[in-house]
Amino acid sequence: MATQSKAAPLNEAAVIRNLSLVSVLGNAVLSGFKLFAGITGHSSAMISDAVHSFSDVLTTLIGIAGAMLGFPVLDSVASVVICLFILKVSYDIIKDAVTKLLDTSCGTEYEEKLRRFIAGQNGVEGVDLLHTRMFGNKVYIDLEIEVDGDKTLREAHAVAEQVHTDVEGAFPEVKHVMIHVNPAKA
Repeated sequence: MATQSKAAPLNEAAVIRNLSLVSVLGNAVLSGFKLFAGITGHSSAMISDAVHSFSDVLTTLIGIAGAMLGFPVLDSVASVVICLFILKVSYDIIKDAVTKLLDTSCGTEYEEKLRRFIAGQNGVEGVDLLHTRMFGNKVYIDLEIEVDGDKTLREAHAVAEQVHTDVEGAFPEVKHVMIHVNPAKA
């Protein structure tokens, strides 16, 4: 008589637990990699994707724990909390993107630092007008400087060219400086 070997019955709860553990560990490693890549690559989109992957991890460590402790409602509560967190990060990213697209000023602190730098340049008698605007992650500057009115056109132009070069060298985020030269007030 042939003996039949019986396969051990699968423990469904153990399989679900193992799959959940693999999912949690995989998403944790994935979110860590995405966060590292987003920070080193200065990518808001990658950082937000890391948050999304991490939310999967939290929704899963909390849903499983809640079910094991007899509180399956914790899964829904965790989902709502994570959703609110994702909405906050999304709002911050959208706000930053819209600000950069709207051609906004770089702010008074940045403009004051820039104004002091320009006023200290050789041949500049004063700064009459300074407007900055962000376009993407680059800065564009409209500038009017005062130069000694007794200088020749070539000399005044040389001062403006030097200011242009020095500003773009000292402020690497500056894409272009449009300079108008006025004769200094006597």
